[in-house]
Amino acid sequence: MIAGKDRFGSTTIIMTFLFLSLLAAGCEGRAADRTEKPVLHGKHWVAITGKPLGATAGAMIFLRGGNAVDAACAMLGAVCTMYDVLSWGGETQALIYNPKTGKVIGVNALGVAPTGATAEFFLQKGMKYPPAYGPLSAVTPGTPGGLMVMLAEFGTMSLKDVLQPAIQMADGYPIEEELAGSIERGKERLKQWPYSRKVLLTHLGEKWEAPEPGEIFRQPDLAATLRKLVEAEDRALASGKSRREAILAAYDRFYKGDIAGEFARGCQEQGGLITPEDLARWKVYLEEPVTSNYKGIDVYKLTSWVQGPVMLQALNMLEKMDLKSMGFNSAKYIHSLYQVMNLAFADRDFYYGDPHFPPQEPLHGLLSKKYAEERLKGINWEANDPDIKPGNPYPFEGKKNPYLHYLEEWKNVPPPGREDTSGFFSGTTSIQAADEQGWVVSVTPSGGWIPACIAGTTGIGMSQRMQSFVLDEKENPFNVVEPGKRPRATLTPGLALKDGKPYLSFAVQGGDTQDQNLLQFFLNVVEFGMNVQQACEAPNITSYQMRNSFGEHETLPGRLEINEKVPPDVRDKLTAMDYKLTVRKYTSGPINAIYFDWKHGTFWGGSSNYGEDYGIAW
Repeated sequence: MIAGKDRFGSTTIIMTFLFLSLLAAGCEGRAADRTEKPVLHGKHWVAITGKPLGATAGAMIFLRGGNAVDAACAMLGAVCTMYDVLSWGGETQALIYNPKTGKVIGVNALGVAPTGATAEFFLQKGMKYPPAYGPLSAVTPGTPGGLMVMLAEFGTMSLKDVLQPAIQMADGYPIEEELAGSIERGKERLKQWPYSRKVLLTHLGEKWEAPEPGEIFRQPDLAATLRKLVEAEDRALASGKSRREAILAAYDRFYKGDIAGEFARGCQEQGGLITPEDLARWKVYLEEPVTSNYKGIDVYKLTSWVQGPVMLQALNMLEKMDLKSMGFNSAKYIHSLYQVMNLAFADRDFYYGDPHFPPQEPLHGLLSKKYAEERLKGINWEANDPDIKPGNPYPFEGKKNPYLHYLEEWKNVPPPGREDTSGFFSGTTSIQAADEQGWVVSVTPSGGWIPACIAGTTGIGMSQRMQSFVLDEKENPFNVVEPGKRPRATLTPGLALKDGKPYLSFAVQGGDTQDQNLLQFFLNVVEFGMNVQQACEAPNITSYQMRNSFGEHETLPGRLEINEKVPPDVRDKLTAMDYKLTVRKYTSGPINAIYFDWKHGTFWGGSSNYGEDYGIAW
């Protein structure tokens, strides 16, 4: 049933897709009774991402013998082509477990501020922060480079094979209702940009101007760009280059060749700042992630250019508490989580930034267990503290803090008359992949979400990540915009090892809420004994007391989002503790995860119970 003459033949894939989906659903009757989705059980591989077609792309690669890195790259290409709250001009952040070395590798494929992007430039335009939309919000594209470097260094297949699903989709695929609706809602902005208007508004002038759900959505410019990458690889292979060298030849064509030239031209034509030199200078970093041990489990996150270390800071504090005795989602448990998260996020908002630019972030101090103990002393156990400030980690690495004068002015002031939390959830998706050889990949790609400004005839939507910078060093001296610098982003995949072997791989979409969601997912498994699907679906809480990384960087002190399953008596207690409650059916970004069952030698896959996230296992 899973064999076929055509490697990517429609009949083969449809039959395989249906068979695997039915198998996953039918084998997990008991779990289905407890959760809205079944656990995905697999022996050979697991592929999970934000769209069903994206997961199918991963399955296609696995069925052809690819490893988890190959499959993750194929899923990344597919979801970028579908504008699944990101596109090809966005950014990619990943953690990869290499079974050959037993090490976790961080992949930093976040774009940088272009030439001319200074604080003075934006301030002279009367802006408080770089804009949220349009060409001036764009950093250099990182996802193409991240995909190609991951594939070249850790994959086994050619770029041609891995991009084949994305190329087929760019030639035309039946657009899903979620994306069609997103384009329609964003059409007034999209009309401002000629290339976006041409690609995305296929019924311009009609009442409904976006593609209709189920319509074949074609992106010929993007298909041509992807084929150019394959052409560069083919030419390199024909000249005797190795698989790795040929993929990097395609990388060079994107960042230093004709694709780069057209991308920069199309950006500048519409008022953006990106130059060919910006693209040529940019590079992917393969780096060592940060880690902390929680009760015998080593948790890995990317470092301070994203928000990942906040989860480690929070775990360092929570490790001192008996969470299980508090009871899951009791008032005491929720209060403890909220206060600890606010302490960690206050540090994020002031101390995190690009470690490749001065000043040097005090990360050693921030992740110190002794610093965690010191931070815990500031918790008010009776009520919410709306005035939590960043701490002082410098003494915990033997240094003097040069920024204490800024902390004296720190205030959490909500915007007058506004309580909207939607701005905290800007686009991202997640990708999870694992195979029986031991490779594990956790990715949170993002950027270039709708309404995206497409750069010339490349077909590539540009990132909007520039808005995550600040312009005033009083807010964060480590994250002031500067050419060549990466903004401190929200994107934060997770990996955990136990006894030196993979234990959990997990990621989520949701902007500033990501590490809150992932922290609770992790505790659901480790402290409360939930399986991976139960932990994905369990009721979450969300704090909005941190400073938003998007738009006007607002904060909503005391705003607590809780799940409708939280009992009324718990809600009453929280209200009495000065929380402003919002009650929702779903209170987490869509979490996707894999649990490694070493007792039985199998995988347990979990995928969010809402949205369009989807997984396939075999």
